Amino acid sequence: MGIKLNVIEHNLHQVQVDAEQMLFHIPTSSLFAQDELTSSILGALRAGADSRDHVQSALAGRFAVADIDEALQDLLALQIVGDGSPLSSDVLPGGVTKTALNTVVLNVNTGCNLSCTYCYKEDLDKPSAGKRMAAETAIASVEMLLEQSPDEERYSVVFFGGEPLSNRPLIEYMVDYCEKRFAEVGKQVDFIMTTNATMLTEEIVDYLNRHRFGLSISMDGPKAIHDKNRITVSGQGTYEVVRRKAEMLLSRYDSRPVGARVTLTRGTTEVEEIWDHLINDLGFAEVGFAPVTSGDISSFNLTPEELVTLFANFKALGRRYLQAALQGVNIGFSNLHQLLTDIHEGHKKSLPCGAGLKMLAVDHKGDLNLCHRFTGSSLPTFGNVHGEVDNASLTQFLSDRLDRSNTGCQTCRIRNLCSGGCYHESYARYGDPQHPNYHYCDLLRDWVDFGIEVYARIMSSNPDFITRHIVPRKVH
Repeated sequence: MGIKLNVIEHNLHQVQVDAEQMLFHIPTSSLFAQDELTSSILGALRAGADSRDHVQSALAGRFAVADIDEALQDLLALQIVGDGSPLSSDVLPGGVTKTALNTVVLNVNTGCNLSCTYCYKEDLDKPSAGKRMAAETAIASVEMLLEQSPDEERYSVVFFGGEPLSNRPLIEYMVDYCEKRFAEVGKQVDFIMTTNATMLTEEIVDYLNRHRFGLSISMDGPKAIHDKNRITVSGQGTYEVVRRKAEMLLSRYDSRPVGARVTLTRGTTEVEEIWDHLINDLGFAEVGFAPVTSGDISSFNLTPEELVTLFANFKALGRRYLQAALQGVNIGFSNLHQLLTDIHEGHKKSLPCGAGLKMLAVDHKGDLNLCHRFTGSSLPTFGNVHGEVDNASLTQFLSDRLDRSNTGCQTCRIRNLCSGGCYHESYARYGDPQHPNYHYCDLLRDWVDFGIEVYARIMSSNPDFITRHIVPRKVH
């Protein structure tokens, strides 16, 4: 009878796209068009065939024996079919032993000139009380990056706040320092900043343009939506000033595309309306949506019903993305674009993001935080740039997150695209940054299925879109 065979169901997911069946290989996040022979083998095994001989007998007369054997070998190699041999793990064996830092986030000022009602920053201060990072701390942060990961080819320095432009002198000092310092060691450096735009002037925009900053503008959409939460310290809406500043920026900035970052809170699910305003009325290159589901102030969290509506609206905008992509046009829907990038490149995320592994955030005191969302929180830090990086605690934290035992993540079909979700969201919702974000698993699984369908349709009808708009995304 031979070796017993079985389908490893948690390693594959099948998605029907019109007449074609797609097979999503979960361990590698790779997508294949499933041919008739593969479908027949999987069907036979699921129907009770449990050996090579049984499969060949079930498919006799339809396929050549040699073709069946070759296809079975491929499925065994992919661990879609098992023969009793131990399965390789999706995650790093032995955990994380070394980080590969290439990004440092400098929290240059805790002060902000706005008072956005939903802000997650636990160390946020009013402008007069802002704690500014000293140049010595910023320099030590960059040197820490080079010392920890001297072999990286390219590094990123991110300026964050509060409102980072409220400490403009430090930004300009560090740009000058970094351009000289990284050139000395033959490395490249990128500068990144998220800003509320209110402090932008033509002079500042031209400066940022000369140094090719990657810019993201926090803006929530049309006036009625934006002014609900993005207000001044005195409680006034900021839409009019942000719109004027954004239009000035977009008319002058040509070194890199500028994106808008939208925060979606309770009562706000109008994805298409927001996208249309930011892309077509204002001219942003892309729009990324950040739904609030685990904020410290629960009244801002989207309700379960609103989350269902939100993902339905994501799919509605996604269908517009698809129609434009079939015509060779990228309409700048970042959430879907990133998902397609992950599918195309076969991203296998053992961890939810680069926090701790490729990126650390430095607060005004020099303490090293998992990411910018944790500065000022009660989560223990991982050393200080004026002392040492606590690599032992950092790698242990990351290794603990790799452990998917006793969680639904272990066999989930999107485990290598989601990896349990955002650390800070888990921390805010469950009090534990290691806890999986279970509250929208089903919605995310459906969203990934939608992404697989969109990707398959683009590859079938206009693969040049992938070549032109997905592959170059990594190029600066």
